[in-house]
Amino acid sequence: MKQKLQGRVIASGLQFPEGPVALPDGSVLVVEIAAGRLTRVLPDGTQRVVAEVGGGPNGAALGPDGHCYICNNGGFSWRTDGGFMRPTGPAADYRGGAIQRVNLDSGLVETLYTHCDGVPLHGPNDLVFDGQGGFWFTDFGKTFEDRMMRGAVYYATTDGRFIRRAAHPVLTPNGVGLSPDGGTLYVTETETSRLWSFPVIGRGELGHEAWPSPNGGRLVHGLPGFQRFDSLALEEGGNICVATLVRGGISVFSPVGELLEFHDAPEGYCTNICFGGPDRRTAFITLSGYGQLFEAVWPRAGLPLSA
Repeated sequence: MKQKLQGRVIASGLQFPEGPVALPDGSVLVVEIAAGRLTRVLPDGTQRVVAEVGGGPNGAALGPDGHCYICNNGGFSWRTDGGFMRPTGPAADYRGGAIQRVNLDSGLVETLYTHCDGVPLHGPNDLVFDGQGGFWFTDFGKTFEDRMMRGAVYYATTDGRFIRRAAHPVLTPNGVGLSPDGGTLYVTETETSRLWSFPVIGRGELGHEAWPSPNGGRLVHGLPGFQRFDSLALEEGGNICVATLVRGGISVFSPVGELLEFHDAPEGYCTNICFGGPDRRTAFITLSGYGQLFEAVWPRAGLPLSA
């Protein structure tokens, strides 16, 4: 079922926003990838810079300590056509990716991880906390003009002392989320427009299906034609809401893989969704190409996030 998002733009002029995080006071945190910063958007649309983090902050989530954790992809190069911005490759000064922590009160930025078992993080993209004090995150990899570094799914703790690669190789892994019971991890692949699931079997451990699964995951759904997947968020009832590029909108899948709905967005670079408001029926969606944060009425409640 196709329907148009009903809502309004609440902030514009952002430099390729992603990673929205709805806060209890009604404000929304977003990363601005092209500007290398974390920004708070107030309910009236006012924008306040929280921290300059450098590189390419790509995804964000609140941790159990109240700090904001960021996946930093190390930076992109950019192209703008008619006011529409899009990434084109790594930044000229790209040196690798990182997981960062930002104190929302002071703006202090700390780097927690740049490597796992001696292997550099290439392009951390998105993360989700598991309620046990740790978080899962995707590393998109990195795409150059003549080669592509494949990505992976990792697990890490907030103390900077434990990081583990849980699935590899994954082709351009992007969004990541947990089922309501915490027992299933969902991961999107951008270039294949595929949604995968993995059973969580332990701390930083995922169950893996045998070949011919290319990454150990179970295919939940794959869209036909030229579409691309970005980030995702879960509904309270377990549906998976995936930001879908090119077509531009939010694809909603059931846990068993049925495509339930498609919500049309105002632009093709519809990159992220999160839920907020007192009943979690407000969807905050980043429309990154034109630098906007969109607020929409959602038909069902979003899943409360662990922290």
